[in-house]
Parts: sequence; structure tokens; C-alpha cells
Amino acid sequence: MIWLVEIALVLLLLGGGWTMLTRSRHTDRREALTMRRVDAYIETIRRERRNPELAAMSDMELRDLLHSGARNLKVAEQKRGWTLLGIGAGTLIAAAIAGSQEGWMGFAAVAAIGAVVGYGASEFLTRRMRAPLERHGIDIERLTVE
Repeated sequence: MIWLVEIALVLLLLGGGWTMLTRSRHTDRREALTMRRVDAYIETIRRERRNPELAAMSDMELRDLLHSGARNLKVAEQKRGWTLLGIGAGTLIAAAIAGSQEGWMGFAAVAAIGAVVGYGASEFLTRRMRAPLERHGIDIERLTVE
């Protein structure tokens, strides 16, 4: 019976990996949308003038800062995804080993520990990828492209 859970988890991990590998197809559209959002955010910064550091920058400096910030955010999101996929794969292997030796209780315990580790790693990496932009006073939600 435990082999059904193992098969389901392996299929979920394969699906997640496949999704991450094929995500790059939409790069051109995503890049164009990012540039439009950067330009719109520059106009908002100029209009509102809330952050004197950003308002004092030239359009070229601000465009470079925002575009590189958006690109770094995208790269950090990809790293976070790969890290979580690795944690999931490690949890699956460890849970399968524990499940084969201890039964359902061992499997459930290792899966729960893996879920807590995955959640903690996700939160840590999310905060870490947002910190450089927040330090400059940049609203991250204006740069993210789903």
C-alpha cells in the first residue's frame, strides 16, 4: 500500500520538474511585460516622489535598477523552485526508506519533517530574494510578472 503513495509522490516530483524545465518558453513575452511594468513604475516614482533616493535617479539609472532587480527576482524564484524540488526529492527518498523499515508511522514522520523543512526553506528564500529590493524602497509587487 505504501508503494502507491511513493508512486504518487514520484509522479508529482516529475511533474514539478517538467513544469520548471518548460517554463522558459514564455521568456520573450515575460521580458516584454517586465519592461512595460518597469516603465510604468518609473512613471509612478516620478509622479509620487515618495522615495527621494529613487526620485533623484535618472531614468536610465532607475530603469537599470528596476530591470536588474526584476531579473534577479526571477532568478531567485527559479533557484527557490529548484531547491524546493530537491528538498521534495530528498524527503521522498528518506520517507520511502523510513516507510519500508518502520511502516506508515515512519513514512508519515519523515514526510512531516520534510514538509516543515520545505516550508522553512521556502520562507527563508522568499525573504532573502525580496530583501535587496526592499532595502531600496522598491515595491516588489509592481515588478513581479506571473
